Amino acid sequence: MAESTTTTTTQRFSGWEKPDLDLSNADWRSGTQGAGDVQIAFVEGFIAMRHGGRPENPSLIFTPAEWRAFVLNARDGEFDLT
Repeated sequence: MAESTTTTTTQRFSGWEKPDLDLSNADWRSGTQGAGDVQIAFVEGFIAMRHGGRPENPSLIFTPAEWRAFVLNARDGEFDLT
């Protein structure tokens, strides 16, 4: 697994806040057996997502409901660009 480099994450959008999460000891997992750019970690009941090639950049934080919607839409091809 990749080393963790992020310590705390805060996200605020239009009055909507997610909790500060300590990601310094997160167990980051890649979807393609360690070779992919996207990594996720399950932390304190939330799902964190980051770019594995740039782990110092901010992570996206999802609630379980948001993560489920994202995964279902991805499986349905909602984000396909081809």
